[in-house]
Amino acid sequence: MSLEPSASLQIFSPTGSGRSSPSPRATRNNTEEALFKKDKGFRRYAAAVERALALWDTAQQEWADYISFLGRLLKALQAHPAESPIIPHSDTVTLRLAQCLTPTLPSGVHQKALEVYAYIFSIIGKDALSRDLNLYFPGLASVLSFASLSVRPLFLSLLESYILRLDGAPLRPALKAIILCLLPGLEDETSEDFERMVSALDRLRDAVKSHPEEIVDAKTESGSSHFWQCFFLATITNASRRQGALAYLVRRLPHFGKPQRCGSFATEKSMPTEALSAEAEAAISPEPGLLIRSFEAGLSDSQLLIQRGFLDLLVSHLPLDSPVLQQRISKDDLERLVAAAAGVVSRRDMSLNRRLWAWFLGPEPPVGAEGTESVASPTQDNKNIGPDISSHHAAYFSQHGLPALTSSIVKMINRTSTLPSDRAKPFRLCLSLMDRWEVGGLIIPEVFLPALQSIQSYSEVATKEQLDEVMRSASIFFDGVESGLIWGKLIDLVTSSLQPKSANRHDGPRKMKLAKFVLARFNLKEEEMLLHHMPLMILSTLAALNRVIQGSPGNKPLEKETSDLAFEITDSLVSFVPDRALRDEHVVDTESNDVVTSQDALRKLSSFYNESHGNLDFSDPPFSAAELGQLILRESAFMFSASIQSTQINSMSEMSSRILSNLVFKVHDLKALSKLDLLSSFRYVLSPSQSMDAIPFTNLVAISSVLAALQTARPSNPYINPSQLPDIMHPLVASFWHNLNPFIPKYHVEAVRCILQLHAISSSTRMVEAAISSILVQQESSSEHLVPTNYSDAGRRFAILWTHVMYEQSLQTEKRGSSASRRSSGLGVPPLLPGSGFHSVLTRPLFILLDSLADEGTELSTFVRTWLQDLPTLNKVFEVLAVHLQCLRCVSADDSLSPDIVSQSKVFRQQLSDTKECLYYLKHILHILKRPSPYTWSILSEELAPQTNEGAPTKIFLQEWIVRTCLKCLSIQTRSSTFEEQSHLQELYQTAITIINQIYQSPLAASLKGLELEVPLMAKLKTSSPSLQTLLLDATLLALRLRLKSVEEHQVDQNATPHNTTRSRLSLVMDRSPVEAEPQPVPPPPQLVDCLKFGFSSPTSRLILDDWVHFLAEVLPLFADTIFQSLIALVECFCKQINQTFEQLRSIFRTAANVDEVSPESTLISLINGLERILAKAHDRLMVQETKSTANKSPEQPQGFFGNMVSGVFSSEATQARVPTANIRLTVLLCFQDTVRICFSIWAWGGYGSKDARQDPISAASFGYTALRMRNRARRMLESLFTAEALECLETLAVLWVHSSKDDNQATAIMGLLNVLNGSKPKHTIPAIFNAVYSRTNPNALDPNRMSTLTSDLDDTDLVAFLVDYTKSLEDDAMDEIWGDCTLFLRDVLANPLPHRQILPTLLEFTAVIGQKVDHTNFGEQRKMRKELADIFTRILTAVFTTRSMGFLQEPAQVAAAEKTSTSTNGGQGQKRAVDVVSTLASIVPHLPAILIENDRVTNVVTNISTSVVGPTFRAKAFPENVSKPILDLLYQLARVAQANKFWKKEIYDAFNDARFFNTPLPLLKASWLPILAQWTHSDKDRLPELLSRLSAPTTAGIMFGVGAASARQEADRRTQLTLRRIALLVLAAPEDTFTPNLTQVMEKIVELLTATPASSPSSTTRPDLIILLRSIILKSSTVHLAPFWPIINGELTSALSSLLPDAENKESYNNFGIIQACKLLDQLVVLDPDDFQLIAWLFITDTIDAVYKPAEWYPTSLTDEISEILSASETPTSRPRPSISVPTHTHTSTGFGEDAKRVLFLDPLIDALEKEEDAQVTNMARRELVDRVVRPFLGQLAMVSFESTYGGGRADWEGCWESCVRDASGVD
Repeated sequence: MSLEPSASLQIFSPTGSGRSSPSPRATRNNTEEALFKKDKGFRRYAAAVERALALWDTAQQEWADYISFLGRLLKALQAHPAESPIIPHSDTVTLRLAQCLTPTLPSGVHQKALEVYAYIFSIIGKDALSRDLNLYFPGLASVLSFASLSVRPLFLSLLESYILRLDGAPLRPALKAIILCLLPGLEDETSEDFERMVSALDRLRDAVKSHPEEIVDAKTESGSSHFWQCFFLATITNASRRQGALAYLVRRLPHFGKPQRCGSFATEKSMPTEALSAEAEAAISPEPGLLIRSFEAGLSDSQLLIQRGFLDLLVSHLPLDSPVLQQRISKDDLERLVAAAAGVVSRRDMSLNRRLWAWFLGPEPPVGAEGTESVASPTQDNKNIGPDISSHHAAYFSQHGLPALTSSIVKMINRTSTLPSDRAKPFRLCLSLMDRWEVGGLIIPEVFLPALQSIQSYSEVATKEQLDEVMRSASIFFDGVESGLIWGKLIDLVTSSLQPKSANRHDGPRKMKLAKFVLARFNLKEEEMLLHHMPLMILSTLAALNRVIQGSPGNKPLEKETSDLAFEITDSLVSFVPDRALRDEHVVDTESNDVVTSQDALRKLSSFYNESHGNLDFSDPPFSAAELGQLILRESAFMFSASIQSTQINSMSEMSSRILSNLVFKVHDLKALSKLDLLSSFRYVLSPSQSMDAIPFTNLVAISSVLAALQTARPSNPYINPSQLPDIMHPLVASFWHNLNPFIPKYHVEAVRCILQLHAISSSTRMVEAAISSILVQQESSSEHLVPTNYSDAGRRFAILWTHVMYEQSLQTEKRGSSASRRSSGLGVPPLLPGSGFHSVLTRPLFILLDSLADEGTELSTFVRTWLQDLPTLNKVFEVLAVHLQCLRCVSADDSLSPDIVSQSKVFRQQLSDTKECLYYLKHILHILKRPSPYTWSILSEELAPQTNEGAPTKIFLQEWIVRTCLKCLSIQTRSSTFEEQSHLQELYQTAITIINQIYQSPLAASLKGLELEVPLMAKLKTSSPSLQTLLLDATLLALRLRLKSVEEHQVDQNATPHNTTRSRLSLVMDRSPVEAEPQPVPPPPQLVDCLKFGFSSPTSRLILDDWVHFLAEVLPLFADTIFQSLIALVECFCKQINQTFEQLRSIFRTAANVDEVSPESTLISLINGLERILAKAHDRLMVQETKSTANKSPEQPQGFFGNMVSGVFSSEATQARVPTANIRLTVLLCFQDTVRICFSIWAWGGYGSKDARQDPISAASFGYTALRMRNRARRMLESLFTAEALECLETLAVLWVHSSKDDNQATAIMGLLNVLNGSKPKHTIPAIFNAVYSRTNPNALDPNRMSTLTSDLDDTDLVAFLVDYTKSLEDDAMDEIWGDCTLFLRDVLANPLPHRQILPTLLEFTAVIGQKVDHTNFGEQRKMRKELADIFTRILTAVFTTRSMGFLQEPAQVAAAEKTSTSTNGGQGQKRAVDVVSTLASIVPHLPAILIENDRVTNVVTNISTSVVGPTFRAKAFPENVSKPILDLLYQLARVAQANKFWKKEIYDAFNDARFFNTPLPLLKASWLPILAQWTHSDKDRLPELLSRLSAPTTAGIMFGVGAASARQEADRRTQLTLRRIALLVLAAPEDTFTPNLTQVMEKIVELLTATPASSPSSTTRPDLIILLRSIILKSSTVHLAPFWPIINGELTSALSSLLPDAENKESYNNFGIIQACKLLDQLVVLDPDDFQLIAWLFITDTIDAVYKPAEWYPTSLTDEISEILSASETPTSRPRPSISVPTHTHTSTGFGEDAKRVLFLDPLIDALEKEEDAQVTNMARRELVDRVVRPFLGQLAMVSFESTYGGGRADWEGCWESCVRDASGVD
């Protein structure tokens, strides 16, 4: 609403008033003054009244004092001269009478005051009362709200006899106040004077009724319209009097319904306006919106009875089809009303709901009515013929209320509030509305999707707790909605987002996300949903997707995000749907699906959900389960076929294959696939014409998973004939084989899993094994003609296959019985067949590779030999050979070790074939053993041989089993004498003996001693040929030597072997005697380093990197001490290569596209191995050098702490000898640091990846495997580095931590690493950090062996910050390990704190962290430890204050510098911690009770901090500029921890009473000072009384003349102003009603100070500060406690505003600031609108409908209107033109429903706009300009703004008022 320009201000008096300009209130006492001058009797009478009034000034203590005062006043008034019916000093008289009518006084006082009022009214007469109603009525207005039974009749008599007899003109402005005054009397309908009250209101209505001859326009003003409009306003604004308003409305509100209801409800829109009665017309004109808002207020009331009464009124007086609601009001207003009515359902009260349904559904239909339009319910039985009452009601509601209610609920849903209660409200409302289908059944379909959309958007911004709260309401609502409606909406959502012609490109993904959210968060597991609706949704989604994929070329392609979400949704639904929903066991024939096309299916679906509402109770499902299964299967197969024939890399093929595979298992009947030849699709994709690189890997995975499903879903009847299977299987295996490229490790795990999956479906025919073997054989045959690398490449691929198959098998063995915890790549792996294990896949290919060992010198044989030497699963290779040997008849019969006893069973001729196989396998064993590694021997001696099925199980190790098998072979004999067979047998014997020779030469052969092999061998010698005897002799000799060797000797050897065989560990320092003379080493050739650098950096050597590592290990001893010269070059080369390889690995797993070849996965590990060997060697040599230099010192020189100190003084030789060692150590440590950094980045890769790095989901399993492998290797390396040089490695990690940002993953990863490394357990790490700190602060106090070399760029502050963070990351139980070290270190620091002065504040924090952690544990002697810690803490605190000046730190420049310190990194944060002692203390103080335990200690520490930090800061010259937020945070924490402590209170007292306090910046005052003041006043109740005692009453004695009069007055003013502001700040800081006990005292002081004049001391200059205090009290006091203040506020506001008039006498009492504050007080009162202010608001603003709709003969009556008018009239034409200031618009949406509409301050934005434009304070303007540019626009528009904000609804902006008041009280802008 806005004021029309045509409503111009009338400046003429009403007819007969005798004035042509407004009569200002200040001049109304002219009569009195005239009488004073001429009538002596009147002067005597006035003096008597004045004397009576003067009695009030003595403080009234008892109620009898009030009665005595009133008696004397009455007596003085009764002495008035008969000829002058005038009350002298009427302002003061009315003020005192009003003060006697307060709720705190007894009824006797009230009766006496009313008696005085009655007497005054009787003598002044009707005209004077009409004129002075503004003086007399405000005191009476609130009486009925607290009047006793004895007072009420007196009050009513007074009202009826005098006020209600006045004319309409004087009553009109006060009408709302008079109505509000009477309403409390109507609350109790059983009281004796209830009817009298009603009739009083009726008389009031008649009194203000406009008579017909005065009515200008009947439409806007008729009869009692002004009364009704004011009555509605009163109902809206005053909740406490609403009960009385309701009682009157029930009796007198006119009916707004249609006059006749004989027929059914009308459907036509037009209704004649004459249909309403005259009274009804009057009630809604000129503003029908007020009727609606009064009902809205009543329906939203907190009292149930009021809500019920207003609902009754709605049903009886304002039915939903009323012409008022349907035609006369705006659509928004109807929405407001309907929403407010619907809101009552949240009470869950049946009495309210019953009335609501009666209003929504209308009256019962008359009997025999025809033509009722029926609205079908979704659940209505169509068979029921006849009159249906429910349909009648539903039609009534849908015509009159449905659009409004739907729109209002949608608006409520779309609110952006973040409060859970606001978001949950529409769900609770809808749930209750569903109780009646006539309402809920029509609304829910409209609001269902918007409601779900709302909660989805809320889930993106809300916290988990907030979301859970809203989800509870939403889930209950969701469960109440019909499943047909839910799924109809979901299907529509998904299919519409898959429309290719979608208007908005973001629309599709948004709808899909909503559907996904609903499916994920709500309960969809009901039987009906699972069996019927879910399959229909799957079908519709698949059909829609197919339509898009096979759509016309003109269509835009679907957004990838949309299609991905659609697949995801379908996949999850398919996994939910039970099998029985997609197949029918009883139906045999399902031919009908042949004729159903996708379009027909979608059409039937659409009709089922749109026409039958998806309701299965009254309509059959569109398809049977079997039909549905076939349709879904067909659509899914179409999708799959299209996706695998696409060459695009996307997730479509993966998802479609997963969906199809699931469906195949669920449907079983694959008839639908017969039309679609999947086999030919497979063949097309895998055809030889296709390049293997061109087939995306996802398509291969998809084919293999679907193939597996098709073959295993029906094992008895597989989809593809076994004879056709090889055509697909072989190319498919070849494709996966192609993806096992060692240079592209991205899909290794997935490819192997797919191969195993293919094996599972063809395990009986071993088709996969055959395919792999054929690939190997083809490559072998082709490699003879082509490049031989192909064949070695095949070997490497097989090695990858072997590794992953073994890994999968080990996982399945570990996790059998529980689900594997590896990352899934959307690909299930069937368990390997338990019987055959890996043998049925890998045996033949393994033998093909082992065959290559016979061809010495080929690249393949070299690779295979190297591979076997370091193969972790070598025992499995032996297992394959052993299993095959055990199956042979020639070696299975005899277990005897005597080769001369010939078993009969072995002389058969048939055995020859067997022996050839035996020779074949033995040769393989021999080839493996010919070039063994130490690892080979350890496998043979530690692994058990496989068990045979026959006989008792015996545990026998592999090497013994091989020896026994070879002996058995020696006992094989043949009866045949052919040369061929004899030579064959000889070869077998030779092979067997050679194997025995090899095994007996092994370092671990000692366990074979018990076999006594020499006995059977010597027996065999007798029957052997010469060539064989040579071998046998060697073997016998080895056996005999073994026999002779002593066990002890063997044990020594065995203990020594690991040093040579295992990989070098950095921690193994050579154990050499220092005096041992080493031979002079021969330096290696200079080209060797370049050669090594080339080898490790060349891309061509990547495949044979292990050979280079081996070469490196062999040549490293050649370097001896010259290694230090080449160390940095070599380490740099390695680090560069490791970094490069690591980056390549990271990038290939990050991108979804096909990747180029990179280094093989093993490269990184090989490079780390090489680097480890170099560092180990260098570290060994370093240890040797240092040992030598220590030993070479002169024996006389004392060792230890003192000796090291004096060595520099007495011996220069020792220093010179030490320098090269120091340089060497520096070189080695720099290399260590590089290695630590690189290993850390590798370790953090898998577990702590950066937030933005997304992995390609298709290769997730390979990524998991690779990352785990790399992390394990990096961790082992770090373990070794830490074991060798813990301190330096720790410092390197600390540097990384210092440079990482606070919220980065890197800092977390560093702490995580330190907590998992064995070498960095807390008991090692904490002392190492202490050593690092000492090395920087006080190196002389440290043992040289424990000193850091300071190669890391770290400060002591960085290290201690790192220490604090590290300690926080430890578990509480770790305190046990580190307690001793920590206390020792802290005591050492305290013994000499000066060197550590920079880190003392952070050490204080460290001590606090330890204290908190110890508080959670119970190890050791707790009491003693806690006491010790408290002692240390107190001493460190003292040391902090002793070693640095707090005063200097608090200088403004220092504060600014500390705040500017960069805190983006942990290092910057650490530096800030060290400088900013205050912030550190503020974080520690809340935990003081836990750290110090005893209250006395806490008190002492708080005192120490107060006197050392807070006191100097507050007493500094720079106060308050030097006070920062951390200081105040610290003070607040101190105040909370030690509430009784006097020291911090003293500091606050001093600061608060310092005049400079008011220079504090406003943000700091609001955020930090006010909470401190609140805590202070809470702890110390005497603060306010003490401040009040400083206020002295104004006095005029002694300062009239004299030199110092003005300055004395100014000083008194200043003191008073500051005290008043302090009081205001205390009031504003404290919680509501804190100072209620002191309000009387405050009021007395305010009354005293209001008597100040410009000449008194203190003067009226203090007036603005008094008004600020009044504003504070109004803000922070409940309405009930404000009652005594209203007469004072009324008088002060009247006085202040009157001072604006041109000839006002009190103009000097109000300066610019005073005028502004008075206006702000009025503005604040209008916004907050307290109940009691509404009774006097009419004095200041027009609070009735006249504010907007002015009557024809309008003249200003309220003070603001009068003053604004006079100021406008007095403005001269010569006044300079005012620049227009844009008044802030107050747009109050009328759609509210309590939305974010607020009643905000009007004046503050006006002043801010003007100050911004003028760039000056308004208080500095000339008074005339201030009035013209600020005050007059404010006063002129305040009434309008107030009415608009009331009309717009919304709550008062309390926070805005509080902030404005704080700003004014602080005196800071």
